[in-house]
This record gives sequence, structure tokens and C-alpha cells, in this order.
Amino acid sequence: MRFRFAALPALTIALGIAALAQDATNPTPPPQANPTAPPQAPGARPGMGRGGNRGWAGFMAGRGIVGTVTEVGSDHYTLKTELGDTYTVHFSANTRVIKQPPQRMNQGTGMRTPPQEIKATDIRVGDAIAATGEVDAAAKSVGAMTVIKIDPEHAREMREMQANFGKTWLMGKVTEVKDTQVTLQSQVDNAAHTFVADENTSFRRRRDPVTLADLQVGETVRVEGAVKEGVFVATAVAVMGPPVTGGPAERPGPPPQ
Repeated sequence: MRFRFAALPALTIALGIAALAQDATNPTPPPQANPTAPPQAPGARPGMGRGGNRGWAGFMAGRGIVGTVTEVGSDHYTLKTELGDTYTVHFSANTRVIKQPPQRMNQGTGMRTPPQEIKATDIRVGDAIAATGEVDAAAKSVGAMTVIKIDPEHAREMREMQANFGKTWLMGKVTEVKDTQVTLQSQVDNAAHTFVADENTSFRRRRDPVTLADLQVGETVRVEGAVKEGVFVATAVAVMGPPVTGGPAERPGPPPQ
């Protein structure tokens, strides 16, 4: 039986946007979100910010911000996240602005439509956007390297995914395995979550079936299930990669087939 994971379609959307942003890297240094902000700590990645959930499903594991545009200026956008926070996204001539196309296959080539370069003025109030760059969570500002106008259908699915986090799915790094209970530290909301496994829970590492006993602290997992009597009971657990012993946070791989 093929391993299925209900949250994967929406999760893949978020990861696809992350890939678009990574492909849109601009060698020219981005504008600074806050000229008085202190330099980042050694080993920090652009856009890591300083805490807080900045968008749907902890967009790109803390490397960007996502929300709905509420104001358009000559050199900035104001946007509101789904948590109600307001951020200012600063852009300049060095910022790459692209449009995420609907993810439909090209009938002629069998490939998806690539992102389209657009003008900063093509983004309007009400659009959903993602921005990557120097995030200052304290000042609630972003010096954008890349701004992505999100396809409306994908924006809707991402909002649904965020709303269902903790209800039908979980994602995070394993911090403890005790009997049938597993504790995760999630980058989605920067909080700890637990789930329990029973005889009906299936486990898979990539394409290989595994068991609860094979889970290791440090591994990142995606979990499908439901809350029953206040406890999240897992029906399917996908291990996304090997344990991380140091360095930058793990990056989710492709979904299992």
C-alpha cells in the first residue's frame, strides 16, 4: 500500500516557494531592513531573524516572511501575517520580484511553468507574498533579496495548512522518545508538541518502512493524525532525514513516494 500523507500537498507548496526563493538568489547585497541593527551572529543565515513565527507553516523554517499586502509604497510593502503581525518589506532595484505561476503541468513538455519576472508595481494590496532576506523580528522589517507573489490558490492551501497544524498534522525535530510518546520541537510555531503512536501507526524513512524504535533524537519528522481526548494520535510518521548533530537547521527533503 502506498504511504500517504494528507498534509504533503500543502507542505510541498511551501517547500516549492522556498525553492523558488533559493533559485532567485541575487549576488548584489540586499537593502538593510534596519541600518542600526547589530550584525548577525557567526553561522547565522540571512533571514533567520530573532524569534517568532513569521508566516504560514514557519515559512522556509525561519528564512523568510509571508503574509498579505496591506499597503504598497515606492520602496516597501506593508503586510500582515496570519498571526496578525505587521511587517514592512523593504525593496530596491537589487530586489528580484517574481510571480509564482499556477502549478499546472505544461501539456507539451510535461514540465511545470517556471516563475515569471514581474515589476515591484505589479504587487498590489490583497496579494499574498513571500519575502526572503534580512529579517529583523524586533523591528518587524525585512530587507528583501527576493519577493514572490504567491499564486492565490496556493496561498489558500497554505493558510489551510497552517490552520490545521496541531490538529491533523505536525512537523518538527524529535527531542525525546519515551515509550509510545514522541516529543517534537517545531519550527512552524517555535513550540514543543507531542504525539503518541499505537498499533495502527505506520512509520517510514524515505521509502523504507521503519518502526517507532528506529526514531532517533534529532531527526525531523512529519506526522499525520488527529487529536483524541486531548492527545495527538499519529496514523502516519514520515522521517525526513538523518539526525542533525550541529550546524544549520535541517532542510526538509522531497516527500516520500
